[in-house]
Formats: sequence, C-alpha cells, structure tokens
Amino acid sequence: MSNFLSDFPDKEELEMRLRQLPFPRYREVNGHIHTPYSFSAFPDMDTIFTMALKENIAVLGINDFFVTDGYESFRERSLQNNVFPLFNIEFIGLMKKEQRRNIRINDPNNPGRIYFCGKGLDYPFHTDWWYKKQLDRVLSESQNQIKAMISRLNTLIEPINPSLSLTYDKIKKDYAHDLVRERHLAKAVRLLATEEYRDDPLQFIESLYGSKKSGAGFSNPAALENEIRSNLLKSGGAAFVEEDERSFLPLKKIIQIILNAGGIPCYPVLLDDPSGNFTEFERDPEELYASLTSLGTGCIELIPGRNDKGILKSFVEFFHSKGFLVIFGTEHNTPEMTPLAVFARGPESLDDHLKSVSWEAACVIAAHQYLKARNEEGYISAFGIPKTGERKEFAKLGQLVIEYFLKIKPHES
Repeated sequence: MSNFLSDFPDKEELEMRLRQLPFPRYREVNGHIHTPYSFSAFPDMDTIFTMALKENIAVLGINDFFVTDGYESFRERSLQNNVFPLFNIEFIGLMKKEQRRNIRINDPNNPGRIYFCGKGLDYPFHTDWWYKKQLDRVLSESQNQIKAMISRLNTLIEPINPSLSLTYDKIKKDYAHDLVRERHLAKAVRLLATEEYRDDPLQFIESLYGSKKSGAGFSNPAALENEIRSNLLKSGGAAFVEEDERSFLPLKKIIQIILNAGGIPCYPVLLDDPSGNFTEFERDPEELYASLTSLGTGCIELIPGRNDKGILKSFVEFFHSKGFLVIFGTEHNTPEMTPLAVFARGPESLDDHLKSVSWEAACVIAAHQYLKARNEEGYISAFGIPKTGERKEFAKLGQLVIEYFLKIKPHES
C-alpha cells in the first residue's frame, strides 16, 4: 500500500496549479467518526460516504478505537468519492493519580479514565514492535473482558431457554471485524430476541432484566440496544465484568504510541452535559490548558452535538486564542444514525467562525499528513512538540493539499 499523498506536487507547484481557482472560507469537516471496524451506527463504509456526499462533507476523519484496520477501505472510498481523508485513532487510557483522587477526566462515570486520540497518523499505519506488542496486549485484555461478559449473558439466557446461547466467534463474524465491543453484545442480544421470539421478543429481554420492564421497546432498535447495555453490561448489570487494569495504557504511553505512528496527540473534550455539569479535569479552561500543555498536547477536539452552543463557542475561542488546533466531529459510535454534518446540542447550527476554526485544524492535519508522506517533518517536531507558532503556515499548506485533492487530483488521467 502506498500513501496517495506521496506523489502530490511540492508546495510551489500546488500554488501554481491552484492560483486561478477560488478558495472558500471553509469547507464542511467531520474529523471524528467511528466505522464498523470498532463500533458504528454505519452498517458499512459505503453508507458513510453516501451520507458524506449528500451532506457536502469535504474532509472526513476515521477515528476507530485501538485499531487502524479500516484505513485501507476508508482510503479507497475517500478517493472514489472525492472526500479528503484524515487518518486518526482513539485510545482509552488511565491516569492513576487522578483515579486515586476521584477526578473525572473525559469519562463522566469513571474517575481517572481518559479517552485520547491521535490525528493524522502515517498511512499505511506503522509502529515499532514494542509499541505494537503493548497495543496487542491491550486489545487481548479487552477481548478477554468481552468473552467473560458473553459467558455471563449465557448464564442469564440458559434458565430462560437452554437451547440458546451467544458465542464470541459468531458475534465477531456477524456484527464486528477484529474488535468486539459492548455495543456489539447489546446488538447481538436484541437480534437474538427478534429472531427467536418473533411473537413477543420483549418478554425475553425483560426476563434477562430480571422481570424489569423495558422502557424502550422494539420500535426503536437503537434505544433498546442502549437500554440493554445500560441494564446488563454496564457497572451494576448482571453481565458486567470489571475491566482488568491491563486493559488500559497510561496516558504518556498512549502519547508515545501516537508520536511513533506519526500522529498529532489530541485530547477529546467532553465539556458540558445537558445539565450544565463538567468533569473536574475540564471545569476550569485555564487549568485544562496548563495540563494539556504540560503533556505536549496542542490539539483538542469536540463533539459539539453534546454541548451548549454558547459554552462551546466560549471554550473554543479560548483554546484557539492559545494556538491550539480545535477540530469537531460526531463520533457515530452509538446505534443512533444521525447526520454527519456537525451541530451543537439542540441541534443548533454552528456559526461561520466555529466552522472556520475546525476547517483550519483539518487543514493543519492534512498538511501534516502530506509532509510526513514526503518523509518531511510535520506539525510535530522531532522532540514531540506541536509547532503552535506555525499553525497558520501549516493551515495554508493544508488548504492547498485539500483543494488540489478536491479539484484536480481525482480528475487527472
């Protein structure tokens, strides 16, 4: 596999080829979606790009948990559909000091638990054998937990119908790729009820709940899967299995893996919930800025659909004024199928300034991918530090790269 950016012209030729063409102030960006290679609302890659074209998404970022298995398929469809691809990844880590102090990071339910992303990784994906070994260990531990949860689900199913059971291999084959997650189990339970109890599938589900009534019912499959996950698979549920600490990497190790894979470390911000609450780690922007800077992180991302627009705007302006890259996405890592276009909670449309900020970040990441494909240093220095002072220069280069891709490259013979 080769990087499609490696044969792009140099900066001077890009400027020459594009000098007569108008540039928009911004294009529509979604820098964070999950695909079926982890868990996704999308049944397949083709659905993703059909929606992207309908919604005029120009830049789209794959962002699966722990794996990059979807990169090749994502790249192929990006080229076929003329949507510029960003190659990203997401990890779940643990900050033990914060866990001991009961400080929530960007997981509202688990102190010390942290989600953390790498943006603009090298394509094809690579990492040194030592980091790959650590990733493989984490993935193995996560699948051991999933297998233990399947065993507990079968313990619940057996008294109801001894002829029925779930298997890891079948769930993986039917609903997942290499990585099976909790949400795949919830889907498998829902479909088992649908297939085996056509007349009254809800009776089976409620029996698994210990006769507790379902509030979701079968009219909304996504809501029912969320309910199954909440009632059975989360903490306190009858099939819940506590994750082994070996399932989590320390944050510094995650950052090392991202840097080793050629990426830009990026902190996903949870920000406010519908009640206006914040986690302890995020409630003071100045403290959050200091914490992220101390980690050598100069990029954040948000899922604006979770946030109040006013709070979002104030927060974004603060970090953008500090030189941070700020990019937006939608995740799509739940069963609900929502638009790829990014909105604030409500939904409320983002204003031009917010869209321009996310576009700038997408351009910087595109420039980083372009330079790395040419074996040059990208937005991250050799010492692992973001080149915050050069953000605008990188954004200009990235815009050239994206515009060349959108307007010229796919149409060349």
